[in-house]
Amino acid sequence: MKKSLLALAVLGAFAGVASAQSSVTLSGTVDLSGKYVKNDGSGARYSLANSGINSSQLVFSGKEDLGAGLKAGFELNAGLNTDDGTTNSKFFNRRAVVKLSGGFGEVRLGRDYTPTFWNYTIFDAFGTNGLGDSSHVLNSTQPTFVRADNSVGYFLPAGIGGIYGQAMVAAGEGVNTSKYYGGRIGFAAGPFDIAGAYAETNSTSKVKSANIGASYDMGFLKLMGYYAEVKEPSAKQTSYSISGVVPIGQGEIHVGYESGKYTNPTSYKADQVALGYVYNLSKRTAVYTTVAMLKNKDATSLSIAGGSSISAAPTLGGKSQGAEFGLRHFF
Repeated sequence: MKKSLLALAVLGAFAGVASAQSSVTLSGTVDLSGKYVKNDGSGARYSLANSGINSSQLVFSGKEDLGAGLKAGFELNAGLNTDDGTTNSKFFNRRAVVKLSGGFGEVRLGRDYTPTFWNYTIFDAFGTNGLGDSSHVLNSTQPTFVRADNSVGYFLPAGIGGIYGQAMVAAGEGVNTSKYYGGRIGFAAGPFDIAGAYAETNSTSKVKSANIGASYDMGFLKLMGYYAEVKEPSAKQTSYSISGVVPIGQGEIHVGYESGKYTNPTSYKADQVALGYVYNLSKRTAVYTTVAMLKNKDATSLSIAGGSSISAAPTLGGKSQGAEFGLRHFF
């Protein structure tokens, strides 16, 4: 009798293992646009550019149901330069994480987006992509701005009255500029969403960053915006963005205004306006166009584009303006 019970227990254990469901998915985005940019002080540049409204990427992801509400998963996300077929120096530069989730929330390990970056991109009608990217007005790139290597992150579970949040700690591992810790907390209910974030990064000195963003979807208009501050020992950067999305049939109009100010101790300032239109040919494919203009003040020389998309940076206090027309496809 005891042997029969033992055999049944062993068979039950193996059945539990066999019932675990797992899957691996390949997905991604290809986004290319013809771009024109003219910066004061240099000639116009025409180019075929990458990631006009969405980031071109190749994503491998998977998950396994471990039972009892526990799930394991991973994501390997490689940015693609689809204009010339190349990748970046870090192949999975966009994200490389393994995760475990359950009723307690979710824990992620690896290279991931920082809590302080989300408000810049989620509450920007252009999603920090293309000529309308609101981060163009940032005169100083804060350390560990978009992603952090060697990170441990925790996300609150869903279903706690609309409250969501995350915390992250990233080990420097001998590189001072990579030491990061921060968090983000938000509340979303119906058409309303608001979130605040704070982080500290140990560079050659301590850099503190904080921001708050919100959106409200009125049906005929989704209005969004954020305010951000980055403080260094002898410098300070402030920026804000106000943008919106207006749905019209299968298309939508995107509009945005941003302003950034950097003091070190002299003040430098830049303002940007952008207007875009996206027409959805299907759920996965869209054509789009964006026009933008950035005005520098004082000794600032920021641009709406970089790299091979410009001939040179604008003259100090000059303008940067341009347009693009592109095609985006999800797969």
